[in-house]
Amino acid sequence: MTNVIILGAHGQIARLATEQLVAQKDVQLSLFLRHATRLQSANTGDAKIIDGDAAKVSDLTKAFAGVDIVYANLAGGNIEQQAKRVVEAMDQTGVKRLIWVSTLGIYDEVPGKFGEWNHQMLDDGYLPTYAAAAKVIEDSDLDYTIIRPAWLDNKDEVDYEITQKGEDFKGTEVSRKSIATYIVHLINAPHEQIRHSVGVNKPNTDSDKPAWY
Repeated sequence: MTNVIILGAHGQIARLATEQLVAQKDVQLSLFLRHATRLQSANTGDAKIIDGDAAKVSDLTKAFAGVDIVYANLAGGNIEQQAKRVVEAMDQTGVKRLIWVSTLGIYDEVPGKFGEWNHQMLDDGYLPTYAAAAKVIEDSDLDYTIIRPAWLDNKDEVDYEITQKGEDFKGTEVSRKSIATYIVHLINAPHEQIRHSVGVNKPNTDSDKPAWY
């Protein structure tokens, strides 16, 4: 039995991952979020629902008891602070495996016209804070995987490819369902992509910007 906790469990990708994980009999799932009543209508199976704040070490250390894998689907202007608290709580509780969802562009790895457009869209506080949070994770001694999705859509499809840190980002878009499926894959294969930062995109979507813009 693998004990998995999802931080930010109300997020769209997190909820898609939850739908897959609750169907797995070898996974014990905990769902951590502020205002936990927001999950009342969701399919959470036998998951443990925890009302907590990812910016508070005390909330996290209590929630991490017995956990094997932390999947963080966090957001907000305080994302760097949340990253620091997650690392601190994992260090205190001895949990090593972390899957951290970030965004494309944090290493200035998006080439060409799309890279210029991505900067224009995300430079106003978003990219710098997410880059700072990723650095906190990378500077830790955790067995992390950072996931950098392309621009997200809600298509009911699983179609993705990956790139590594140091490589040019590919494509412009990817479905949330694809990201959720890749996260579940990593949970089921926890020794893959250790201390890697992985870009995830839908193949053959290279353009100056996502198709819906």
